[in-house]
Amino acid sequence: MTTTAASDANEPPENLQLEESASFDRQVIHYIQRAAATGLYEIRGLGAKRRLPHFDDLVFLGASLSRYPLEGYREKCSSTTVLGTRFAKRPIELAMPITIAGMSFGALSAHVKEALGRAATELGTSTTTGDGGMTPEERRSSKTLVYQCLPSRYGFNPDDVRKADAIEIVIGQGAKPGGGGMLLGQKVSPRVAAMRTLPEGVDQRSACRHPDWTGPDDLTIKIKELREITDWQTPIYVKVGATRVFHDVKLAVHSGADVVVVDGMQGGTAATQWAFIEHVGIPSLAAVRQAVDALEDLNKKDEVQLIVSGGIRTGADVAKALALGADAVSIGQGVLVALGCNSGTYIQDGKHVSAESDYRKLGTAPGFCHHCQTGKCPVGVTTQDPVLEQRLQPAVGAQRVRNYLKTLNMELTMIARACGKQDVHHLEREDLAALTIEAAAMAGVPLAGTSWIPGHGSSID
Repeated sequence: MTTTAASDANEPPENLQLEESASFDRQVIHYIQRAAATGLYEIRGLGAKRRLPHFDDLVFLGASLSRYPLEGYREKCSSTTVLGTRFAKRPIELAMPITIAGMSFGALSAHVKEALGRAATELGTSTTTGDGGMTPEERRSSKTLVYQCLPSRYGFNPDDVRKADAIEIVIGQGAKPGGGGMLLGQKVSPRVAAMRTLPEGVDQRSACRHPDWTGPDDLTIKIKELREITDWQTPIYVKVGATRVFHDVKLAVHSGADVVVVDGMQGGTAATQWAFIEHVGIPSLAAVRQAVDALEDLNKKDEVQLIVSGGIRTGADVAKALALGADAVSIGQGVLVALGCNSGTYIQDGKHVSAESDYRKLGTAPGFCHHCQTGKCPVGVTTQDPVLEQRLQPAVGAQRVRNYLKTLNMELTMIARACGKQDVHHLEREDLAALTIEAAAMAGVPLAGTSWIPGHGSSID
């Protein structure tokens, strides 16, 4: 009798209900319970995880009978890209329209920054400093280096500005438009602290706007100051997080920018609040069209170059961004993955060594890690730990990034040839069709199999 009762108690009732709520699913319940237990918001790295309209929702209309494709083995397709032609006396010329985004020494190890410089130099493209200043290793390894001027001004040095090949004034980032930078204390090593004039081991939380600016007029003044410092030689970029893109791009152009960088909400970060990553900003797919509309409205499309970043991963993504009107793209998260981010192994003495146990210590696994903010990166990418950073050697990292970017450029030129283009910059919106109504409306291209562009002709304001 007792045995039967115990057995029955362990069996689930026949009417057990396991229907999950759409509004209060397991992730939302976990968020509420965590907030209730700690009274703190979540901070993490990388970018948005939820499904967003993306370049994947577009396809190319390759040439067949009505268009003439180019033969890849016999007919060339140029990918040469020139940036900064508006006012700079010395525009930069790149072998490809694929650049490496700004990621700081602090967020990344010194080994990684050197690896990125080496890879960019070998492929004839550029890399970018990020917050916290320029390291000697980065400058030595990078033939073309973009120097960022951020709201924090950490490590900002006029002498380093003069050494740069381009200057990028950062107004906002795609992962946190309207928010400041963040580097938690566990990554503020003695060297990082010295470069940023900060206490060692203390959280760094940057201002959300430049301290000496209250509006676009101040941006104009700052651009003129930087031009005087560099004798008008150096191109000046203005980078904005994708929100009110149409108006922000116009203001950047009016302020005197040579190049505008628009960073969509899929853009990554070393650390910021979860609410920023998932709920602030608009997708890159929507941002690129608004940016191009703004340039065309000002009749500056051929004068001011546009760089798009945020969620660019493949050569097809690059091709679609160019077809929508961008002149180049900038890649951050994809480069980190190429270096080994979220890989289950790292290379030591020429051998692959498992990092699984280190992922478990962080409470995650390869393919799911977004713990850049901890400084405990199992593969030595997003760390200042002197032991962990040895897991990524500059030569190995440079080779992996070089292979990745080379592959992207080959895919880009392959798609351009398939559309009958002798230059990747000849790709155009007419070469695209959308697979969803949302993508068609955002990108301003027809829904596949139709001539219908949802919302076409309506104001973007």
